[in-house]
Amino acid sequence: MWARFVRHAFAPHSHPTFAIGVVERGLEKLRIGDRTEYVGPGGLVLINPGLVHTGAAAAAGGWTYRVLYPPADLLAEATGAGAPWFGPSVVDDHDAAEAVVAAHRAAEEGDALASSTLLLTTLAGLGSRYGRARRDRTRRRAGARHAATARDVLQARLADPPSLDELAGLVGVGRFALVRAFRERYGLPPHAYLNEQRVRRACALLEAGHPPAAVAAAVGFADQAHLTRHFRRMIGVPPGQYRRKNVQDR
Repeated sequence: MWARFVRHAFAPHSHPTFAIGVVERGLEKLRIGDRTEYVGPGGLVLINPGLVHTGAAAAAGGWTYRVLYPPADLLAEATGAGAPWFGPSVVDDHDAAEAVVAAHRAAEEGDALASSTLLLTTLAGLGSRYGRARRDRTRRRAGARHAATARDVLQARLADPPSLDELAGLVGVGRFALVRAFRERYGLPPHAYLNEQRVRRACALLEAGHPPAAVAAAVGFADQAHLTRHFRRMIGVPPGQYRRKNVQDR
């Protein structure tokens, strides 16, 4: 995706894929986990799947950027690593940023051979420079099992979610303990995670050609306006404009 934003501020969200972006103009302010980062022209952003972050303009003119969303299995193929993971989230690497832009432009121009080749070589280079062994300690945290069970319930009941009381009862833990464990595991409280999953499902349905009003009902939003509000906060554009490749917010 290529996009320019001036007024829009992304709500806390994550992606099921990697997000690899380059700021071309302006200045972006990112909140990644518990850190605040500022990224200017040529800055390279490497967001791991599931990492909660925000984004907003840090200068009057907003910011323009290109971003790729490679799935984890593609990065694994490119790097030869079983579970690739990026260490730093923001890096200053002119050559790597140029490689990301070149891969993006090739895809934009419809050159399938060049875009796939450049993408794989770019991912291999990023993996060799910034890849790390993934350290997942959440399995050992108290409450991780409860959080995972609650997640499964929410994913299965997007259109008819339980109340917090019901969810805690299904999981077999107190409400406050569940919210605390869920936030520790997934970076968001249950209600915010639910809306994120609804928006992800909405993206897939919109890409399949379903109209926004039908999508809103299918994923559990009260109406199209409700869908549009959450969709824009997380994706940056309304559902009707989602399939556009180039996006501008003025």
